[in-house]
Amino acid sequence: MAGKKPETAKPSSGMTYAAAGVDIAAGNALVEAIRPLAKATARPGAEGGLGGFGGLFDLRACGYEDPVLVAANDGVGTKVLLAIATGIHHTIGIDLVAMSVNDLVVQGAEPLFFLDYFATGKLAVKDAAAVIAGIAEGCKIAGCALIGGETAEMPGMYAPGHYDLAGFATGAVERSAVLPRSGLIRAGDVLIGLASSGPHSNGYSLIRKLAESCGAGWDDPAPFAPGKSLGQALLEPTRIYVRPLLQALRTPGNGIKALAHITGGGFVENIPRVLPQGLSARMNLSALPIPPVFGWLKAQGNVADAEMLRTFNCGCGMVIVTAAEDAPRCMEILAQAGESSFILGDITEGGEAPVTFTGTAEFGP
Repeated sequence: MAGKKPETAKPSSGMTYAAAGVDIAAGNALVEAIRPLAKATARPGAEGGLGGFGGLFDLRACGYEDPVLVAANDGVGTKVLLAIATGIHHTIGIDLVAMSVNDLVVQGAEPLFFLDYFATGKLAVKDAAAVIAGIAEGCKIAGCALIGGETAEMPGMYAPGHYDLAGFATGAVERSAVLPRSGLIRAGDVLIGLASSGPHSNGYSLIRKLAESCGAGWDDPAPFAPGKSLGQALLEPTRIYVRPLLQALRTPGNGIKALAHITGGGFVENIPRVLPQGLSARMNLSALPIPPVFGWLKAQGNVADAEMLRTFNCGCGMVIVTAAEDAPRCMEILAQAGESSFILGDITEGGEAPVTFTGTAEFGP
């Protein structure tokens, strides 16, 4: 009969979720594999374990009197594609934690707990466990507990072997200690820099493009890091500044008025976020301890200095604002916490740009 739909063969047996591409057993295996990793991040306040509907945390157990909660979330951008291409999945988990907990500590907050979101088309338990092992390591470095997360297996959403990550961190700070102390920042204050470990987790779309343009393979020797492949060197994880900065913040006479995490947008976008209206930052580019990786990146695409400074941290992952007379004491406290620092610039009355530059950035060959 015209218009009659053709009959389709029905499956001989009942359809299953596994046949549709979702393996619940693999998900359960991953939970069991990461359970000891999460347990190793336990800290005061963390209660229960993985597998519940939510993670529990007892704020009173941390000893705060008048706490303000601070929350941050982030991902690792296209750096995850480099982890996938090289098969090195551990360090990307450290990156995931770092990008959120560094955003907490700049507000004076102690990271308390972390949750992760891992999404993929087909769950590879070994690779996912390596990622989460890195997350657990990052949590231990930051002193926060991994109290839960979500693993999403979504057939058709991702290319084979691909995954994406998101991280969520919560911290606390006494109300009287919240940063920045904008009302105290004045022209003449000093900028103190803390060194980065490389590009951290920013600018990797450009990094991948630069590597492609010069025909470099991820397994090739890294010209700027002897003994490492290019992929290994570019996967150097983001520095976690939490412990030294919290130690400094809790030391009397630290003089810290503000902290700025140098992430996407570089100095131009991130330093002004902590400055009150009417003030600008002036940076001495000659003071930057620029790691060789940035010289290599600049050379591959003849990247302009302004573009480098807007895209990358160029060797400085954290900036501290303090009064000029307090700078020596602040740097001494940081040294006692195991952190080397350098004078990067100062605060000026507002000018044409929120950040101006003096000196010359030595990117090297």
